[in-house]
Amino acid sequence: MFKRLFKEFRWGVLPIPGRTLAIIFFIFLFIFPRIFSADYPLLILTLACIYAIFAVSWDLLSGYTGQVNFGHALFFGLGAYGSALLYKYAGWPPAATILIGAIGAAGIGVALCLPALRLRGPYLSLFTMALPLLLTEVVRAFPEVTGGYVGIRDLPRLVDSRMGEYYVCLIVMTVSVLIMWKLSDAGSRYVRTGLIFHAIREDEIAARASGINTIRYKILAFAIGGFFAGIAGGLFAHILKTVGLGVFAMTLSFQAIIWVVFGGIVSIYGPVVGVFTLFPLVELLQGTPIVNYRYLIMAGTVILILLFMPEGIAVRIRDKMERQCPRCKLTNVAWRRECRACGASLH
Repeated sequence: MFKRLFKEFRWGVLPIPGRTLAIIFFIFLFIFPRIFSADYPLLILTLACIYAIFAVSWDLLSGYTGQVNFGHALFFGLGAYGSALLYKYAGWPPAATILIGAIGAAGIGVALCLPALRLRGPYLSLFTMALPLLLTEVVRAFPEVTGGYVGIRDLPRLVDSRMGEYYVCLIVMTVSVLIMWKLSDAGSRYVRTGLIFHAIREDEIAARASGINTIRYKILAFAIGGFFAGIAGGLFAHILKTVGLGVFAMTLSFQAIIWVVFGGIVSIYGPVVGVFTLFPLVELLQGTPIVNYRYLIMAGTVILILLFMPEGIAVRIRDKMERQCPRCKLTNVAWRRECRACGASLH
């Protein structure tokens, strides 16, 4: 097994610049605390790991299946409140509350979104936009249970140190992103959901005519996206040790869209690049007059990206470094003259 894995790593990862850079990036994240051990940088990157899970889950749902969700904060908030309520009333440890809260977020989110599965285009987007507003009013209506405007405070930390919390969130993000990448990979030999998600996005009617139960796979996409967004929400609640109505904010849903569009939609790694570029940058501007215009700057950045790099900055960089063989479809570095497998001309 190890020999086969080494062979796949040697021929399927190292010769491809994008995958090599991804490995270097994750190695840097794992050694970062050994370089900068201050609490504030670790907190910023910890939150970036959480938001990366959230953004990738939106990309899997909306990018790969075409179900444009403007209320993805619904799943994030359900995961956060589910974890907090389980700790408050059942006294369960954070690991259990986050997992069960994420499962509950996926289940409740799918149940609420079931009526929307027959909607398309702007009608689906408007419906999903209204759901976080509905849940916000539910939280306000039962302050004795949910804490109302105050929220739920004094939640336990994941571990006792900031560095430990960082590594927990980093490992969870790495595993979550790899799972979502595999589930959305149209070329996977073992998991076929990616190919079906692509088919639904391109032409749902044709996919249904081919015998695909599109409703089932759209529900599956909502469940997967909701589960991982719920994981992000539960981690967020325990990192900040509090949860409030802000987890249902519409701006949070739009931030996920901005991160995905900036990095590259329908790419999985694009949202990660978008989060780790834009979120730390905005946080570094805290305390400066520029931060008051952060949403204006981010909106202008997205407009420029859509005008000049509609595929996203990460995808544009990848396309500059890689070239696909026209004969065997194998990925090569862009500066090669011939394919490394079949020898076909790449230019």
